[in-house]
Amino acid sequence: MLKVNNIEVIYSDVILVLRGISLEIKEGQIVALLGANGAGKTTTLKAISGLLYAEEGEVTRGSIEMDGRRIDRLSAETIVRELGIVQVLEGRRQFQHLTVEENLIIGATARGHRGKMVDQDLERVYHRFPPLKQLRKNISGYLSGGEQQMLVIGRGLMSRPSLLLLDEPSLGLAPLLVQEIFRVINQINKEENITILLVEQNARLALEVADYAYVMETGRVVLDGLSEQLTENEDIKEFYLGLTQLGERKSYRDVKHYKRRKRWLG
Repeated sequence: MLKVNNIEVIYSDVILVLRGISLEIKEGQIVALLGANGAGKTTTLKAISGLLYAEEGEVTRGSIEMDGRRIDRLSAETIVRELGIVQVLEGRRQFQHLTVEENLIIGATARGHRGKMVDQDLERVYHRFPPLKQLRKNISGYLSGGEQQMLVIGRGLMSRPSLLLLDEPSLGLAPLLVQEIFRVINQINKEENITILLVEQNARLALEVADYAYVMETGRVVLDGLSEQLTENEDIKEFYLGLTQLGERKSYRDVKHYKRRKRWLG
């Protein structure tokens, strides 16, 4: 469905962020991108969704293809409207002066939907996130963090995406809310057959819901595989799940960065 072919991304004609990223996503999959802050995960999503250009970023080498069509030179508007690739940005960004329902309707208009189609999609989102129905007339800027996360995912669903890009959906949320958000993400994928590319620092949860995962460091993919295989990988256990071979928890800060790179790249 989606192929990222050895891309490099540069910001402001100077800063090299991605250094030859390649990945593939099959239709109906959940694929996770794991890695520390600054690894290039969000930049990878923005390269796919076309949002790089708003930040003076550019794919300078390689290509990105969706169903055989090259998309890395298309505008973000075209990518959403014609291909159904929708990114839910990190940080729960919404139009804070608008109501919950107005925010959701904006998601539908991004693909030119109107009338009965919008009403159907609203009910579908309210079914997934019942609290939003109760809050639909409330100003979105006054919602809690968990409610705002439901809103931005719901707004993405209003566009009827074929590929949904989720950037850190668990960030800053209480554990119970995180579990609920991931439960809905799994439902969206399984029940609506929406393909999902998930950026998430909570590696344990990401590997639980994902079919396949890529691990990134400093703009490169250093490890990839089926989620169940990565879950059993000793490096993943130690560096991302906080477990040593003896099963005891270990602080990420206690692990030497060069040791990880030597194992994965050596």
